[in-house]
Amino acid sequence: MKNISNIKFRFHASVLLLIVLLGFSNISNAEPSFKGQVIKWVVPFSAGGGADVIARFYAPLLRDNLPGKPTVEVINMPGAGSTKGANWFSSEAPIDGKVIFSTSGSTQFPFLLDDPRVKYNYNDWEVLLASSSGGVAYLPSDLGKLWNENLESALKVNYIFASQGPTRLDLVPLLAWNMLGMNVEPIFGIKGRADGRLMFEQGYVNIDYQTSSSFLSKVTPLVEKGQAIPIMTWGILDDDGNIIRDPNFPDIPTFREIYIRVHNKEPSGSAWEAWKAFFTAGFSAQKMVVINKNTNNEIIDLYTQAFEEIINQKNFSQISKNYLGVYPQSTGPKAVKFKERATQIDPVAISWVKNWLNNSYNLNL
Repeated sequence: MKNISNIKFRFHASVLLLIVLLGFSNISNAEPSFKGQVIKWVVPFSAGGGADVIARFYAPLLRDNLPGKPTVEVINMPGAGSTKGANWFSSEAPIDGKVIFSTSGSTQFPFLLDDPRVKYNYNDWEVLLASSSGGVAYLPSDLGKLWNENLESALKVNYIFASQGPTRLDLVPLLAWNMLGMNVEPIFGIKGRADGRLMFEQGYVNIDYQTSSSFLSKVTPLVEKGQAIPIMTWGILDDDGNIIRDPNFPDIPTFREIYIRVHNKEPSGSAWEAWKAFFTAGFSAQKMVVINKNTNNEIIDLYTQAFEEIINQKNFSQISKNYLGVYPQSTGPKAVKFKERATQIDPVAISWVKNWLNNSYNLNL
């Protein structure tokens, strides 16, 4: 009887151990869930700008595609042309996967130009989503009509432009307008392009540009009301690296086309090569969503899969057109390549731009 009892005890103990082990196995293999959690999506610009529009478009879609359907809250943290928010994300944001961050060309350019306010490094971030974009410059209706009817006279107008700063994405239009011989006086220090648009609407400035996402959703109504007239886009790159018309704005000439009209020749030389290099870095991967690379790999993979499912859904192009335009949206290895293109630039172009910034704005980097 004693032996039988020992056998029964060992049997029950073995079954219990098996159950426990299976339980641990299921726990270890269980997919992480965000159920009941709040994901903070930090945008380092004011509400209403391009990065903010994109984040608010994607936020509910991300919620629906992450396991557990967490709340995704977009938080604006403007300041210093995005470096305030980027510095915070790099040094203070938790790495538990509950905070993701939006970057733009205005985050990339200070990093590339060794701006002393930069305390972040793109090498510390894993890219979850990369979005290409374009940009559109526009004028008030009276100046827009003058531009279209008498370009030579329009070029002589004294323009005022609300800018985040010359080392931000605003570098692209400032250099373009300089190459056209325009007299554009920038007012530096605005927190985001949305603030520039509001100053334009209120009549404080008479020239502005917005990235495509913001232009499509915020400026198009002004154009439809006759309060603004677009004058140029920055264009896009074709497969051979040439600047061609932006497919989202096929009726608006590119900066390159305006340059040819003004100078009667194709753009070339150091200024053009520098402009094109920064345009490529700033707009081909203009908006990125990143997470700290020290975050658990399983969580990073869940974000990547969620964004992949979003951009591959059948109606994505239809629902995104008025917010993102028709531009590539990339995840995984493709997004990594976009990040490399955005954060690696010809040292000759960087040197030329630093010299131009010093001569133009007394900014010594």
